[in-house]
Formats: sequence, structure tokens, C-alpha cells
Amino acid sequence: MAKTAQRRAVVAIGKSGLKCLVPAVLAASVLTACGDGTSSADAAVQGPGGNDPGGAKSCLTAAAEAADFYTPPASLPAGRPGDLIRCESVPTTVSLLASATRIMYRSTDVHGKPIAVTGIVLNPALPWTGSGERPLVGYTVGTHGQGDQCAPSRLLTDGVHFSPPLDIFAEYETPFMLDLLSQGMAVVITDYEGFGTPAVHTYLNPIAQAHADIDAVRAAQRLEGTGIPAQGPVAFAGYSQGGSAAGGTAEQVGSYAPELNVVGVYVGAPPVDIPGLFRYLDGTAFTGVMGYFLNGLATAFPETETLLAAGLNTAGQRLRAATANQCIVETLATYGYRQSNSFTASGQSIPEMLEEPALSGILSEFELGNRRPAVPVLLATGNLDEIVPPDGVRQLAADWCAQGATVELYNIPLSPIPLGTGLGHIVNAPLAHLKARGWLRDRFEGAVAPSNCR
Repeated sequence: MAKTAQRRAVVAIGKSGLKCLVPAVLAASVLTACGDGTSSADAAVQGPGGNDPGGAKSCLTAAAEAADFYTPPASLPAGRPGDLIRCESVPTTVSLLASATRIMYRSTDVHGKPIAVTGIVLNPALPWTGSGERPLVGYTVGTHGQGDQCAPSRLLTDGVHFSPPLDIFAEYETPFMLDLLSQGMAVVITDYEGFGTPAVHTYLNPIAQAHADIDAVRAAQRLEGTGIPAQGPVAFAGYSQGGSAAGGTAEQVGSYAPELNVVGVYVGAPPVDIPGLFRYLDGTAFTGVMGYFLNGLATAFPETETLLAAGLNTAGQRLRAATANQCIVETLATYGYRQSNSFTASGQSIPEMLEEPALSGILSEFELGNRRPAVPVLLATGNLDEIVPPDGVRQLAADWCAQGATVELYNIPLSPIPLGTGLGHIVNAPLAHLKARGWLRDRFEGAVAPSNCR
């Protein structure tokens, strides 16, 4: 489904040093730093071999010449995955701890076609406190929505996005980014395919998300003036949708980017079985996220569009059209606690529709667990999680272990509380991060990765 051409109005809070505001539904992840800042990368910035094989134009110059940073050029410049297309220094809500460079870079979709993806590189102001070169973390965010205004590189510069009456959102993962930056780790965050740029975001497609994640790291290493080593140690980390992306990265990076010095991947609460995930969410506050997935599925696999058009009723088509331009808060408010069978022509649920052979065969092409991670993995889940089924995460650990991967499964020690609001998933996030921060640091320090595979 095409996104609306007209951008929504934005109320930007954060650049002036005002305290950040977050809707109550995101209170567990309040922004912890705001401020005004400028990047130290104001000199000419160009990735080696990046934009033009002749090096005639820097990514900074290309950004200055672009009418809109987020609109890709009509024809992508020649280059490799991870090469920079444009870049610009930007103030962000983390300016107290890092200078920031917004980037557009080459990546590939699930079929290997070159695409443009955006993201943001956070260059820490503090020195790396461990041994060796400064490490880089490819950080993938959880569910933000599908509208361009929800992309993390936009939110980190805007502070708070607000378009009345319901479209309000802020970068709730900022505290986790700040924690990494406070240790002197560089961080790069991808916006994912079609998120920020005019295309449609391929939500919960681990392969598409992995390509965007891996190529963001390549782009950060090719960005000059940051102090990020061109061949330094790399880790990847993400929770929820970010865990889906990180899981895809763990499976793909060995073949997609064998040149990277990857020490490990933290995979927090990754959705594994999509129909199973949606059965878990059906009728809860998060019913509407099914619209994100259906839109992304049709984008990555156009042959499914006819099947979806036949399977959805008028309300289902409206769900797709509306959610394509929403952040998660508006989706919760608009479609929360609806049963998904109210959106289908047959009266079956959307999870049941996705289990039909014509669609399930496509889903099986990109589900997690079919490929062995070539690097150590930390998986995290817990019984308190009301959004991502913990049994699916545990099965993913078993599948990876059976293939000979090095996997540590961390079960968050909290009992289930039947709230039906998703709060358990939110509460688990900082607890999983506390485990992951030590695990990542150990990987960067060269410690042998633990495994509790049986």
C-alpha cells in the first residue's frame, strides 16, 4: 500500500534543550537526555569507495544538493552494499553523549535488488573503556509503526513527533542507546527498508531487516571523521522487532558480510512464528500491527497482493491503508482490542489466513531458525512477555543449538501477570538489556562466549 505523499505536521521538542515528553503508554521507556548539539563530523565526510567510484562527490555534498534527505536519487550511484549515498550532521536527543550523522546508504532487498536505506550513526564523546579498538554496535529498534515519521533517525532529531489527534511518538529506545554510548561504544541505527524513505517498511521480515542492519554497520565503518575503526569489532543488538532483525542478522551476517569482525549478537524477544505471534496478539491492544506485516509482505513479495486483496474485506483493506502511515501509539488507539476475523472476507482470523498454503510457503522462506548463526548469540525471553510468545523464542534457541551454534538462552525470572496490555513485554526489555550489556562487553573483551545448549 502506498504511503501518503503529504507529510504530517511535526512538533519537534528536544533540539532546544527542553525536557523530552513521552506518552504515558511509553512511560517505562522515558527519554533520559535532551539537548542541543552539533556533530564533530562537519568536515567533508566520505566513505572509502562509497558514492562515486571516482570519489568526485562526498556524501555530505550529495546531502546538501538533495531536495529532501529521505528521498533516494532516481538512480542509485554505483557501489557496494553499505556504501554511503548521502550524509549530514544533525543535532539529536543524545547530543550530550554523542555527535550524530544521518546517513543514506546502499543495501539490498530480500531478492538482492539494490535499495536505499536511511539510518543514523552515533559517535560517542566518551572514550571506549575496554581493551582494543572502539567497538561498534548495530542497534535495531522495536516496533515503531510504519509511517515515515516514526523512523528512528527522524525521532532522534525531532525529539517528539505529534500530529493531532492521536499521532504522538518518541524514541523510547533512547535509554538503551545512551547506556551503550556511556561505555564508549559507537552505535548505528538503521531505519529499516522503506522506513523513513518513501517505500513501504518490510515489518518483521528478518532477511530484509538483517540486510539493512548489516549494511548500516558497513556504512558507519566507511564514514570518515568519526573515529569508528574501519575494520574494528562489531556486535548487533535488538529487542522485539529489533530482536527479529538481530536474529536475522545472526543468521545472515556470515554469508552476507564475511569481512565484518562480528563478536556476537544479542537477540531479545524475537518474534519467530508469525501466525503464532498474531494468534498471541489477536484481540489485544496490538491487533493493528498485523496491518504493518501485511503491507510489508506485499512489498517484499508482490505476488501476495492478489491473495491479500481477496482475503481481506473492506475493513481489512482500510486497516492496511491506515496502518501504513501510523506510529504504534495511533495504531493501538485505533485498532486495539479488535478481533482480526473482523478484517477478513471469510471470517477466518488473519493468523489462519496466513497459514493457508499459498502464504505459509512464502513465510517459511524467511522465518528464523532455518539457518545456523555463525557467531555467538544471546537470546532473551521470559514468561511475563504478553506480546512475543516465549515458547517460540525457546524453540528458536533449541533449533540453533541443534545446528551447532553457540547460544546462551536467558530466561527473565519474572512470573506471568495476565494484564493484557503488553506491559510485561516492556518490563522485560530493561532486564534483558542489563544481561545483554555485560554479555556484549565480554564479547568485545575477547572472553569465550558461554552456551547453555544441551
